[in-house]
Amino acid sequence: MRRRQGIAAGGLRRRLTITFALAVGLSAAALGAGSYFVVRHNLLADSVDESVAQTRRNLEVARAYRNAPGGTALLVKAYQSRGEFETVAVRHDQVYLSGLVTLQAVPKGLKAIVGRGELGYQRANVAGTHYLVTGTPAPNDRQLYFFFSEEDLRHELVVLRNILLGGVGILVLLAALAGIVLARSTLRPVGRASAAAHSLAEGLLETRLPVEGQDEFGAWAQSFNEMAAALEAKIAALSAAQARERRFTADVAHELRTPLTALVGEASLLGEHLDRMPAESRRPAELLIADVGRLRRLVEELMEISRFDAGGESVQAEEVDVAALVAASLRARGWDGRVRLDGDGLTLTSDPRRLERIVSNLVGNALEHGAKEVSVRLANDNGRAVVEVADDGPGIAPEHLPHLFERFYKADAARSGGGTGLGLAIAQENARLLGGEIHVSSELGAGSRFTLWLPVAKPLPVRDGGVS
Repeated sequence: MRRRQGIAAGGLRRRLTITFALAVGLSAAALGAGSYFVVRHNLLADSVDESVAQTRRNLEVARAYRNAPGGTALLVKAYQSRGEFETVAVRHDQVYLSGLVTLQAVPKGLKAIVGRGELGYQRANVAGTHYLVTGTPAPNDRQLYFFFSEEDLRHELVVLRNILLGGVGILVLLAALAGIVLARSTLRPVGRASAAAHSLAEGLLETRLPVEGQDEFGAWAQSFNEMAAALEAKIAALSAAQARERRFTADVAHELRTPLTALVGEASLLGEHLDRMPAESRRPAELLIADVGRLRRLVEELMEISRFDAGGESVQAEEVDVAALVAASLRARGWDGRVRLDGDGLTLTSDPRRLERIVSNLVGNALEHGAKEVSVRLANDNGRAVVEVADDGPGIAPEHLPHLFERFYKADAARSGGGTGLGLAIAQENARLLGGEIHVSSELGAGSRFTLWLPVAKPLPVRDGGVS
């Protein structure tokens, strides 16, 4: 039994975690940014309202100094004593200051507003300090400008911004941790289903998923188990049908051997008297003898196929000179004049009887269907023995190539004839038993090429107790 393998955490879990963290992070960032701008707008608006209100009160104070000698200077000193703002006063091109702020710090736009006789305000940055500057005309042709510092307000906004950014970062971190937990718990059934599907693919048909709860995953697990049960039943039925088919093939071949032996003997006896038969009886007798021969070959091949299916074939490995074996096989069948053999010095450890069976099947198939010129090439390719059988016949259509090694496959005209349709299937089974395989390539009008690959030094899979 194969060992069940687990499914490692993959990209889906990471994507779910990242998506969850991003969703929470973006939501928190949007909420934080919105909160920050609302608070900022309100604080700045409050600063304007308070500054404008203070400016109006300052204007009332200015009216009290309207007729006092040296009133403007006294007025500026009165404003300075409050300490809440700095003042710039202008009267007849005479400038009065309450601190370090000068007339040049007053924005030009604000000067224009005051010059029109209106109260106005504008923000300015003076030597790195943020001010809200208000300006208003005053009695006796005075212009008053008040600088209200917004450094405390700016500091509060910076603190608020940092707190919100820190909160967003903490929320993203918490969301990532929560996403990991949620993704792990959510995808745990998916991981179990993946492992179960992998086990089914490896042949562990008894694999089932635990049904937990009545949610979508529970319904999914129930459907998976029903599918697995149906698949197990179907495969069991197919296996039973295949076993019955193999038993039927073996039984039919075995039951035909006894009457076939008698038929072969009778056909042999009939063949010995062909010359003494009347002309009108000789042709039917020749056809009968040929049909008995084909029937005998079919039964023998069915018996061999049944032994392969039952796993009852064994390998008798020994040192084999492939060139000598192929040459002897060609001579024994009278093919040495029709087949060209190239290559020698190829030696490997294999079963000579099975190797000779493969070569004779491939060469016989080439002679029967290739018809023109057949060659056998021997080579050693990086530790693998190569036996290549090629012909320059009509070739095989591409749609038939995948089916050539199937049993009884004779659908194409290039594969039709007096054969049983089992020769290539038996050759492939023998090749696999020897640890190798056969490949085919073909081109219409240019011929076909069957290549047998065999290990030179690899130990053969010997089956004990089989029938040779």
